Amino acid sequence: MNILFAALSGLVFGLGLIVAGMASPAKVLGFLDLAGDWDPSLGLVMGGAVVVGLLAFAMARRRTVSWLGLPMRLPTATAIDRRLWLGSLLFGIGWGLAGLCPGPALLLAGAGVGKAIVFTLAMLAGMALFAAWSRRHPAP
Repeated sequence: MNILFAALSGLVFGLGLIVAGMASPAKVLGFLDLAGDWDPSLGLVMGGAVVVGLLAFAMARRRTVSWLGLPMRLPTATAIDRRLWLGSLLFGIGWGLAGLCPGPALLLAGAGVGKAIVFTLAMLAGMALFAAWSRRHPAP
């Protein structure tokens, strides 16, 4: 049952990315082009996602188990440290260069888009490098 709901959630998320234009690198780069032909529509999409996320986390905090009966495991980290700043910076640079972030990249890679496949492979390599580095330098 959990796999079914995970697959359904992924399908709804992927469709939402397509409908919102997040799977279009040109649309994303248009949003990031503040000095040129700026397209603010993705800001509205992200703002809507933040509101939905805030409401969902507020509801989740009041529960001990999920709707499927699994224990709730919410994030506990609250520190804004150097690791978070550097990770955010790297994410933003990759997003700006490619016009993709991980969700849309996986969606497009699954559709066979070459640029997204290269991005996904680079993302996985970066994750592997970070995992190796983290084993040698654990977070305080």
